[in-house]
Amino acid sequence: MSFTVAIVGRPNVGKSTLFNRLVGKKLALVDDTPGVTRDRRPGDARLMGLTFTIIDTAGLEEADEESLQGRMRLQTEAAIDEADLSLFVVDAKFGLTPVDKDLAEMLRRRGKPVVLVANKSEAKGSDGGFYDAYTLGLGEPTPISAEHGQGMLDLRDAIVEAIGKDRAYAKQEDDAVTDVDVRDEFEDDDYEPEYDDTKPLRVAIIGRPNAGKSTLINRFLGEDRLLTGPEAGITRDSISVEWDWHGRTIKMFDTAGMRKKARVTEKLEKLSVADSLRSIRFAETVVIVFDSTIPFEKQDLQLVDLVIREGRAAVLAFNKWDMIEDPQAVLADLREKTERLLPQARGIRAVPISGQTGRGLDKLMQSIIETDRVWNKRISTSKLNRWLEQQQVQHPPPAVSGRRLKLKYMTQVKARPPAFMISCTRADSLPESYTRFLINSLRVDFDMPSVPIRIHYREKENPYEGKRRRT
Repeated sequence: MSFTVAIVGRPNVGKSTLFNRLVGKKLALVDDTPGVTRDRRPGDARLMGLTFTIIDTAGLEEADEESLQGRMRLQTEAAIDEADLSLFVVDAKFGLTPVDKDLAEMLRRRGKPVVLVANKSEAKGSDGGFYDAYTLGLGEPTPISAEHGQGMLDLRDAIVEAIGKDRAYAKQEDDAVTDVDVRDEFEDDDYEPEYDDTKPLRVAIIGRPNAGKSTLINRFLGEDRLLTGPEAGITRDSISVEWDWHGRTIKMFDTAGMRKKARVTEKLEKLSVADSLRSIRFAETVVIVFDSTIPFEKQDLQLVDLVIREGRAAVLAFNKWDMIEDPQAVLADLREKTERLLPQARGIRAVPISGQTGRGLDKLMQSIIETDRVWNKRISTSKLNRWLEQQQVQHPPPAVSGRRLKLKYMTQVKARPPAFMISCTRADSLPESYTRFLINSLRVDFDMPSVPIRIHYREKENPYEGKRRRT
């Protein structure tokens, strides 16, 4: 992108609505409640021929630096310093407030280009607030309606004038990376592709509220990129950040803490949980963060089960390990509970870590890479059929109504996660217990721990079925 723009303003003036309008997607959570946005969220914006990076920020308020509002203000100030241009959004319908004037003074001291945006200008009685915006001393305000998309052409012209025409229309090489392999089936069934350890990897961090997800990502990045604190439920939007680990691009998604469904009653929390679920579906590997002081709550187990059912590769991270007094005894207990309480994820990798001190982060990343390698694994058809024949000799399928079931042919139809198809007789009669046996045997014999494995059955049609027999 050619330049970076930060959207700033006091709470509830329509910053996130404008952000969604510019990126063309409903990425940021929007609600009538003030203070919905807390972290700074970047996005790729397009506006009438302009392409640039846009940053949505929290509403600026006067508050003590130690308070939640004060830490949100520091995040917004960091976005202003990072950006080349600021869009200062005021509410033309409500009018100016003393906070708007203080923010205008702060932006003026920064010495960077500022575009004054008068949002909600389509509302009745907004003329007074629009003309009051001149008193801020930041030039002529641009009237827009972020919700209805009015005034976008004028906004484009104001941005071009503020940043300069040469920089605004500077052509950048498209550095987008196509990181999704759309080939689920290969022409050659015996083809086993090598794992590409240079391809960007998408990782979602999920867990219960106050498990330390944002602190963990900040430790990976080496900076206070995400808002953290002792309060539970600070994160609301799912924020993506990129960084390099041993030369490989890692895109991590910080998500809102997910409580039991019965406890989620507020509309805003429901939106946050829905955003977290979208991040899980978009990610390739999901790290479920456990609080080591109170692990294996019912919600933790449900989150692991959700990830497995979605077909994602899962890794467990036991956070706050620095608070454990007897690590060896606790670690042995956690391993026993993992095997007993998560049979559907047999062999899942579990790593004790401390997001506060940075302990175990390299081991966690190595587990993420190894799990993703298994998740992308493909086994040749010849190996699978030799394995299937051996399984039927050692553990033949049960007989149904005195007739033995036959498994004739097996092939892998897709990866991510691994899925297999078996051609057999009377597929509907094959018991679920034998399918579980085959899945567990696949995990052991082909070294495929922790990832979900799917087996589908196909029964060959009888060409003579329904035809009359000759006499």
